Amino acid sequence: MGVELADGVKKLLDDKSFAVVTTIQPDGSPQSSVVWVKRDGDDILFSTVQGRRKHLNLERDPRVTLLVNPPESPYQYFEARGEASMTTEGGRELIDELSNKYRGQDYAWDEPDAVRVVVRLSPRKVVNHV
Repeated sequence: MGVELADGVKKLLDDKSFAVVTTIQPDGSPQSSVVWVKRDGDDILFSTVQGRRKHLNLERDPRVTLLVNPPESPYQYFEARGEASMTTEGGRELIDELSNKYRGQDYAWDEPDAVRVVVRLSPRKVVNHV
């Protein structure tokens, strides 16, 4: 069961805040990438493609950290830690929704055979400096 997100954290997630997701590589080192995010209650959703590094790392080890640091307020941030679950159901719809949120248009940059994955983080711990 995840923790409840504070109102300031919810606002950041509902805005066009970029997040950095860190997963664990096969050799134990961290791998980080910038992602678009949305909130589903107190869960945080982002997208990846089946077979890409984030997906492979999360299949092997679902532990993940997500950090949001708003550029207009550099001394504020929040970090969410937990284990991710993944599904391909709704994958195309999520990336289009996120692309519309951040860019104002459907997502059009995947390879034709790309399988989109919905990654759901139900935070177990949140470090909140918002």
